[in-house]
Amino acid sequence: MTGTTRVFKMADSGDEEPTISSDIVVTKYKMVGEIVNRIVRKLVEKAKDGESSLGLCEFGDTMILEETTKVYKKEKEMKKGIAFPTCVSINNGVCHFSPLKSDPDVLLKDGDVVKIDLGAHIDGFIAVVAHTFVVGASKDNKVSGRKADVIVAAHQAAEAALRLVKPGNENSLVTDTIQKVAEAYNCQPVEGMLSHQLKRNVIDGEKSIIQHPNEAQRKEHDKCDFDVHEVYAIDMLVSTGEGKAREKDARTTVFKRKDAIYQLKMKASRMFFSEMERRFNLMPFTLRAFEDEKKARMGVVECVKHGLVDPFPVLYEKDGEFVAQFKFTVLLMPNGPQKITDGPFDPEIYDTEYKIEDSQLKTLLTASANPKTAKKKKKKAATKAKEAASDAATEPAGGAEGGRK
Repeated sequence: MTGTTRVFKMADSGDEEPTISSDIVVTKYKMVGEIVNRIVRKLVEKAKDGESSLGLCEFGDTMILEETTKVYKKEKEMKKGIAFPTCVSINNGVCHFSPLKSDPDVLLKDGDVVKIDLGAHIDGFIAVVAHTFVVGASKDNKVSGRKADVIVAAHQAAEAALRLVKPGNENSLVTDTIQKVAEAYNCQPVEGMLSHQLKRNVIDGEKSIIQHPNEAQRKEHDKCDFDVHEVYAIDMLVSTGEGKAREKDARTTVFKRKDAIYQLKMKASRMFFSEMERRFNLMPFTLRAFEDEKKARMGVVECVKHGLVDPFPVLYEKDGEFVAQFKFTVLLMPNGPQKITDGPFDPEIYDTEYKIEDSQLKTLLTASANPKTAKKKKKKAATKAKEAASDAATEPAGGAEGGRK
């Protein structure tokens, strides 16, 4: 007897895709954004000399599940949880290192360049974040040399992208600007890496920004314009080396369900697929999330072989090089881009001998990234808060009911 996979249905053809044109959707995005921001800060605090990479990944995933469970408690059918499992990539590691209990543990050391990458969702609305830092660094113990160069380059590239990902601009403009920023610090963006549009239950939407494309990738990659009410995960990965990522001997542990059909032959594969579909739908997941890791490792093999799941391989630069990553989620609102996720970056910790000389780039980076009407909205919000406080003070005790809008 064989099992048949089912096609995952996003929505009926008559359904309208919910976007950030709706206040409730914006609220869910901002709520989950605040959750991932809190978690990435806690992970950075924990990431000390001798800390376990596995321990950090487990801690991050546990926190995502705990924090998302606390919101919309009355909505029993609402899906919430991990949108991208916690990954901790070190030094020349590029991305997707999220070890299993059966893998050799990697301990952090003072001076390591560490990248933490994770995502969560509420009702299918996704917020992701990635942050790079150096273990043990502080204002009294600054980072210099190539480590500082690559971290500042990646952060500046992310800041430039934030100012360019706005309605009317084309994705190729962002690609070219990222390249110029990285080269100003004698670094290279990691070849072929993509920043994707986010949609409900979709972490890799059809619109994307490619960085450092080779000739074939440049020809194949679709050009697109950004539009109002779109959401993007802007992901900057910059290297001190050539910017070419490759697989080594680290086990792939992160996967994502594909919308495909195949009759699985092995019982372990069918059980794995059934649990994966029930728990994760089309969100990326780690094999670490399965109770029986050995069976999950067995079951995923046939699913990958026949195109039912996509692997996220662990990638590396050449030994001795360093890679930095900054990823944020941005909402393209009518009044301007709103960045809802970010890590705790402190520019005073990094001393680099390089700086941006290009006048256009300097003008771009000194321009405000805040939405145009932010001040008006802030004033309006402050007035409303004052009115609400006044109402609460005059209301009889016990007369108000708590609730979530």
